Parts: sequence; C-alpha cells; structure tokens
Amino acid sequence: MSILNSPEFIVPDWPAPPRVGCLATTRQGGVSQGVYSSLNLGDHVGDDPKAVAANRSIVGRSVGAQPVWLKQVHGTRVVDAAEQWWHDLPPEGDAACTRRTGVACTVMTADCLPVLLCDDAGTVVAAAHAGWRGLLAGVLETTVAVMGVPGTSLMAWLGPAIGPQAFEVGEEVRAAFVAAAPEATQAFHGVAGGKWLADIYLLARLRLKGQGVERVFGGNFCTVTEQDRFFSYRRDGQTGRMASMIWLTTGAVSESPV
Repeated sequence: MSILNSPEFIVPDWPAPPRVGCLATTRQGGVSQGVYSSLNLGDHVGDDPKAVAANRSIVGRSVGAQPVWLKQVHGTRVVDAAEQWWHDLPPEGDAACTRRTGVACTVMTADCLPVLLCDDAGTVVAAAHAGWRGLLAGVLETTVAVMGVPGTSLMAWLGPAIGPQAFEVGEEVRAAFVAAAPEATQAFHGVAGGKWLADIYLLARLRLKGQGVERVFGGNFCTVTEQDRFFSYRRDGQTGRMASMIWLTTGAVSESPV
C-alpha cells in the first residue's frame, strides 16, 4: 500500500519538489499494546523493545529510506544524517539535515512541534524537534543556518503538536519568549491563575520568518485533543512517540523554484 493511502501516516500538503519525500506518523498502525497502542516509535518510554523495533520496521519499509533516530535533549544541535545513519547508537541532537539520498531526517514528538524543511531545488532537507525550550534556544535558526541556503529559498511544514487551546504555560515561559522577541506577545493569551495559553505554531512561524522562511504550511493539529489519532505526553503522561520524517529520493534536481 502506498503511504499516500495509509491512514496511519500524514503526508504533508505543501509544494515540495518531487524528489522530497516526507511523512508524519500517527499513533495508528503498529503492534504496541496498552498506553503505547499502537505505532509507538520511542525506545525510551518503557514500551517493549521488540514492539518498538517492529514499529520502526513498519515505518522504514513504508518510507523507503533509512531513518536516522536521535537522542533528543531539547537543545539546538543539528546532526548530519548522512554521517549517522549507520551508527548503532542514536546521536544526541534535536534536528537532522542531509543532502544525501536514502536517509531520512527523523524527529520524535508527543506534543512538541516537529518542523520539516526543504529548499526549492530539492537539494537539502531537515527535520527539527521544536518544543518550547528548543524554540526559545534557537533550534530552528540553527537548523536553517546548517542547511546552507537562503531562508527565502526554503519552505517549512509544521507537524502534529499541542494546539493553542491546550498549551498552558507559566508567566516565566511567556516572559522569556517576549524578552527574546517582542512580537512573540501575540502568541500568548492570558487565562485564570496567571497562566497563559501559548500558540507553539505561531511561535515557530515567527522564528522562521526571522530567518526569511515565510512559506510555512501545516500547523492545524492538536495532539492533546485528537486522542484517537495522536500520542500526547501532556494528556497521558506515560505514552508513545510519533515521528516526522523527510528525505531525498533519486531524481532530477529542480532548476528553478517550485
């Protein structure tokens, strides 16, 4: 079955070049049981390692590229996926980038924001894990810099993350974002008890715009409220992880922007 027809996968709707492949998984379509039901891809959350391996195999066969799994730490390090795919242990980092075909830049999430990026010519792709800590620290800015092309030639897709009506944060989080960029004020709305609802999608869009990336797609999910479709750490605590992946296939490089 083509990934385009597989209900357990989300294929981004964006004008990426033909040689760019990408998808985001949901919680559906795997073999894990209980709170990890069923397509859990996280090997660090307490699930049966054999089930995780089987789930990763399902995704790998569907993708047709070798996923590069990361040890994510809410930082800004960008891994060169082409140099890491054959290692036994996952490299520590929160983003991956490649210009090589056949390796899939991969990030795992369960409320944090996955961001996929590619250039118009289809020569470089990247995936970033952008929770609020990583966003604030500059993971998207670092990823764009490592891609080595002007931000104006890039496009981005925002995958499944906690929605703006579910992401409650404290004043210290809002203050930190506003101190870094006053325009971030528009991404926060006050609620009772001195708390704020944060729009992580808008925060990412603002950060990307600052790097010249203005063509941004996606960003219309909520992992917390869409319980049957997504894992959510904030909702459930002990839960699985989804993956967002992007890779280059063999094919002609575009000579002009798509």
